[in-house]
Amino acid sequence: MLAGAVSAVLLPASAANAATPSAGVDKATADAFGRVATAVLTERTDALVDGRPQHRIAAKADRRAGLSARMARTERTDVSSLRTRKQRLAALGEVYTAGDTKVSVDGVRVSGKRATVRVTETTTFTYKKIRGDEPASTGFKAHHELGFSAAQGGRWELTGIKATDDGPRPVNAPAPGPAAAAAASTTPDAPRAATSWPVRAVPKKRTSYNYAAMAAYSEKYWRNYNPAYRKFNEAGGDCTNFLSQALKAGGWKPETGKAGDYRKWWYDAKGQSDSWIGVNEWSWYALNSKRVTPLSNVFQMEVGDVLQMDFDGDGSKDHSMMTTYRSSYGMPYLTYHSTNTYRKSMASILASYPDAVYFAYRT
Repeated sequence: MLAGAVSAVLLPASAANAATPSAGVDKATADAFGRVATAVLTERTDALVDGRPQHRIAAKADRRAGLSARMARTERTDVSSLRTRKQRLAALGEVYTAGDTKVSVDGVRVSGKRATVRVTETTTFTYKKIRGDEPASTGFKAHHELGFSAAQGGRWELTGIKATDDGPRPVNAPAPGPAAAAAASTTPDAPRAATSWPVRAVPKKRTSYNYAAMAAYSEKYWRNYNPAYRKFNEAGGDCTNFLSQALKAGGWKPETGKAGDYRKWWYDAKGQSDSWIGVNEWSWYALNSKRVTPLSNVFQMEVGDVLQMDFDGDGSKDHSMMTTYRSSYGMPYLTYHSTNTYRKSMASILASYPDAVYFAYRT
């Protein structure tokens, strides 16, 4: 219950005001901020779980001394939208029987009457066995930044929360507002993939690639990164770097050349091609090299196949991920970096991003 958790962590503003703008705060204060974050993020998770009670957010909003009035209204709207998403998921044959959210505080900075809190959320959902061969669970690790303000009476109020990862938002994250359109990217480019369900399967032909090895690599390193490779989380996201690693593990051979030549694909101790780490550049390379062929529908993906997304339809692809499991009834499950995620179903991606543009590739 969010109301009790939040009201229990009110802090005197003077406790944080004593800190300098670049200094942290004492452990008790940081723990209190963490409990607020846990309460909010757990309530979002609960909104997607079958059978979890629907909290009466509107009725208890005035008692949420830990949230500003604006934030309380925002959370009511967000949790309501997540319940609608739960209905969309159920219509696509996906139900969660349990959800578990844990939050750790990574850092707190206080300047005057404002505090910025960085947290890591680790959430796991348990799949309901509707058709029988769904995976046991899906999970992700996400990072958030929370803003707190010292309100009248010496209380801290949560005034905002935003995700700081570059990848797709987690399934328990509310959808943002629409983005402005931008210029389209250049060719070569992939055709859009349809999202209708059900769809005719397109079995893979025999190739020299080891798709099981691709999936095994992704599922081994989705959370604990392979130290043999550089990470690009702070430089635009690690999703395509991670995808390239998995493809290499499954038999893709490097093609060396200039880093900016999208017809090349390579990684070494000193650098890498743009196509190794860039979402659009990888697509250009993969299509030009004939190592992939486009699929007409996202539900045709099998293990080792690749999905890319244009979140806001602005013509530039934003994210890459690999299919690491496929159920007998045709549901692909994807694993990826940048919001590090394990076996997220295509259904949950579509429910979270109904207006995105999708590109599916047979590897």
